[in-house]
Amino acid sequence: MVDTNSKAREFDIIVYGATGYTGRLVAEYLNKHYANRDDAPKWAMAGRNQAKLEDVRTLIGAPDDTPLVVADADSREAMEAMAKRTRVVLTTVGPYQLYGDELVAACARTGTDYADLCGEPAWMAEKIAELHDTAKESGARICFSSGFDSIPFDLGVMMTQKAAKERFGAPASRVRGRMRAMQGTFSGGTAASLGATMKAAAKNPKVFGMLRDPFALTPGFVGVDQPSGMIPQYEEDLGKWAAPFVMAPINTKNVHRTNFLLGYPYGQDFKYDEMVLTSPGEAGKAAASAALEMMKNPFGAKPPKPGEGPTPEERDNGFYDVVFVAEGPDDATLHYSVKGKYDPGYGSTSRMLAETGMALLATSGDGGIGTPGSHLGETLVERLTEHAELTFALEK
Repeated sequence: MVDTNSKAREFDIIVYGATGYTGRLVAEYLNKHYANRDDAPKWAMAGRNQAKLEDVRTLIGAPDDTPLVVADADSREAMEAMAKRTRVVLTTVGPYQLYGDELVAACARTGTDYADLCGEPAWMAEKIAELHDTAKESGARICFSSGFDSIPFDLGVMMTQKAAKERFGAPASRVRGRMRAMQGTFSGGTAASLGATMKAAAKNPKVFGMLRDPFALTPGFVGVDQPSGMIPQYEEDLGKWAAPFVMAPINTKNVHRTNFLLGYPYGQDFKYDEMVLTSPGEAGKAAASAALEMMKNPFGAKPPKPGEGPTPEERDNGFYDVVFVAEGPDDATLHYSVKGKYDPGYGSTSRMLAETGMALLATSGDGGIGTPGSHLGETLVERLTEHAELTFALEK
């Protein structure tokens, strides 16, 4: 049953993990962007250590009376008590397969909306099986992957298909997502999540199968065979070589889950893959082959650690540019782009997570474990355009 008292709760948003690098950026964004605005949320910072929370409050210039909540991720009681105090929880405390069980379960039970930065498909599939019905009953909207993985791709495909229906009269049966340019870094949390996933796969071979399965997050539905995206190829229409993209295994699953939850607006025979564009000619071919090798160890010898990140200047100078190519009838195509300012793994991700929380506050809908696309759709596109400096545009 939906919690009819959720709107009367003490807080609108709690940022859990505010003492971590990305969590601090989320808190800083809420503090600065919504200061003295009519739509400013009642928000609080949460974590395990009172002193560290106080330090972050000072560091980001938040008012001295900004509430602080001390709660341990391993405690069922603490997580449930925290969830009951707020309408929305935004959590950056990962890897979620290690630290996220109690919080997402508490939100599902208490009707509290939830968003995270999870890119761990095996854990996500486990939570869908365990908690989707509980969240539906309570009214909790659970939004996994509410950062660079997978908002630009999930919402990019949604908007591309909207344009395809307007131009072709039907959704595109295939969309290609192609990273045209990116400057920035993946977060330490992303690296830690991949490491935890690989360790889990070593213990349980079923995890490897889930990582390879594009329909791992659509229980009961298996679509048509999908392009692998793992073999370098020359794309004639784009005039460049394409290489494997490290985030494709999670993004593609979320795109298919959005299609699944919304009743297949892209069709049940929909095909989607993601790759990185290099350049034309032999140089592009060599770069694409090198990218394939990098997939074996995408973060190099010294992966970023949770809690570490780029300088403010590096965050501000980052960007990304993704083009979606929709294939229509008679070889017709259209190009749709999603572009973002700021470092994708930190600066833009923190804004996307915060605006997911604001969109959850501004909307209502059925509970369940979904995606930003399935729960929020174009409402979130509008917020990201207005507040987070993303652009969504039909190119040709």
